[in-house]
Amino acid sequence: MENSEKTEVVLLACGSFNPITNMHLRLFELAKDYLNGTGKYRVVKGIISPVGDAYKKKGLISAHHRIIMAELATKNSEWVEVDTWESLQKEWVETAKVLRHHQEKLEAGSCDHQQDAPMPARPGQKRKWAEQRQDISQKKLLEPKPRDVPKIKLLCGADLLESFAVPSLWKSEDITQIVGDYGLICITRAGNDAQKFIYESDTLWKHRNNIHLVNEWVTNDISSTKIRRALRRGQSVRYLVPDLVREYIEKHDLYSYESEEKNAGVILAPLQRKPADTNSNRTA
Repeated sequence: MENSEKTEVVLLACGSFNPITNMHLRLFELAKDYLNGTGKYRVVKGIISPVGDAYKKKGLISAHHRIIMAELATKNSEWVEVDTWESLQKEWVETAKVLRHHQEKLEAGSCDHQQDAPMPARPGQKRKWAEQRQDISQKKLLEPKPRDVPKIKLLCGADLLESFAVPSLWKSEDITQIVGDYGLICITRAGNDAQKFIYESDTLWKHRNNIHLVNEWVTNDISSTKIRRALRRGQSVRYLVPDLVREYIEKHDLYSYESEEKNAGVILAPLQRKPADTNSNRTA
């Protein structure tokens, strides 16, 4: 299939990135290889969107540091970048809204590139413009058609997929919008039975063709939780996070027993919503 016939995709990863790890970066590479390998898609960009401080997750350090670490981690990437919009919002932003923001941003950018309206003619130029209009129309017929706007898809691990079942954590309409309107690229780890989870959810089953499960054959069990545990115990995290990230953490002494207690006892932002917003996407 020619590139012009393939659907262009932008991968969006939302999360704490507390801190960003080599595994986070590997998710992008695994997803890109998978989608490009189908012959139906062409991945054109990856976006890392750190959650804002208002999420109130226990142990979540300042978005300022998390953004800088993510930027350091992607410094040498040719296609993955960091976006600060979500992290700069005063209130916590649902993932569905973040997806919509980036899709609308892509659509707006596409409109800007496609605008080619002629300037209004001044008196005395009307005849000249009329003569040129036919030539312009003929040239436009020979020009390639404007490309379709790339599609945003949410990149995640199996833990996010399974979190859809956590009571009150997700709105049912948000889950439907995420998997129905955008789609998921889910990297599965050893011990995760993502297919079974999809089967047991009516919502996920309905949109199963828009959920791409990618097997991680070269297993990697690095997680931000384990990185923070090692750091507060004074253990090395070399080769688990990018060197620039490790140096930044050490320079600012970011993770300690004290930092892990930040937001302790505070209710997570999604759980502060009214009970009526609780999802009901799984069958009994």
